[in-house]
Amino acid sequence: MRLLVTGAAGFIGSHFVRHALVSEPGAKVAVLDALRYSGNRSTMADFADRVEFFHGEIQDASFVEASFRAFRPTHVVNFAAESHNDRSFLDAGGFVETNVLGVQVLFEASRRHGADRVLHVSTDEVYGSILQGRFTEESPFRPNTPYSAAKAGGDLLCRAYFKSFGLPVIVTRGGNTYGPFHFPEKLVPFFCTRLLRGKKVPLYGEGGQSREWIHVADHASGIWAAMTKGEPGEAYNVGDDNERTNLAVVSAMLDELGLDKGLIKRIPDPRRGGHDSRYSMDAGKLRALGWAPTISFEEGLRATVRWFRDREDWWGPLYDRGDSQEFFARFYGASLGDDL
Repeated sequence: MRLLVTGAAGFIGSHFVRHALVSEPGAKVAVLDALRYSGNRSTMADFADRVEFFHGEIQDASFVEASFRAFRPTHVVNFAAESHNDRSFLDAGGFVETNVLGVQVLFEASRRHGADRVLHVSTDEVYGSILQGRFTEESPFRPNTPYSAAKAGGDLLCRAYFKSFGLPVIVTRGGNTYGPFHFPEKLVPFFCTRLLRGKKVPLYGEGGQSREWIHVADHASGIWAAMTKGEPGEAYNVGDDNERTNLAVVSAMLDELGLDKGLIKRIPDPRRGGHDSRYSMDAGKLRALGWAPTISFEEGLRATVRWFRDREDWWGPLYDRGDSQEFFARFYGASLGDDL
């Protein structure tokens, strides 16, 4: 196996590479990453000497073509994406460029070079919000943010390239993922790092939005199962039946850190209804391939909080970086005021 992983300097992608190196010790692995704000060499420090690295963007056709010619991958897994809902409200065009055009460029290269398997990593957010029941892989797309709409566009390209060209592409759609090496912008790492800095955390409304949570190690193993055992042309939900409200997640983090709930600052949702109320998926199709998550939410969240407590050497420089502080100020500044 010659495995090319795009976006592997990021959160889930880096964990997938770790899983691949253990699961297929003889595999040759290459990483293609633009090293934008959420992709960092420090995230790959423990495996950097075991992989080949290509620095560039997946929407750059010349770069992608050169990388394919140099590495000659048999398997391609695409994690490369702009992936933060809140940021998509500030730069929707950049999300479309990476999450749609970039996917098309990557698929063209995969088609020309005859890749045996191509896996595209997507999200449950393409389905939109569901008040009751659970999404299946056949549920219609109803994205509500520029980010989720761009991801849905990439998913539709998967279907088109499979139907039109026979590209052996598989899609995975994961739930809210948490764990070590998560850039401090999404709920768990953002709130955890703020709390560790003695700051308040911004919770939209009463925090009743419900999400399905999965530990990053389980998410990575689910993607591996889909890539190695799944059927081309199919999609697989990667979920763990761990529904929790945002308030419950924050409360558990506060309890683990021994902090008071007075550190929660309720703010209005700045997205004018773009904040989906509930995500829930049926992952039975992937479980039928023999995959199952192994880390309970309580155990995983405690371990994650402790990891961030002990690893400020990793997240501190990212949190303090100028572009991170600029985003916090632009998106949360008016709501947090002096608590920013």
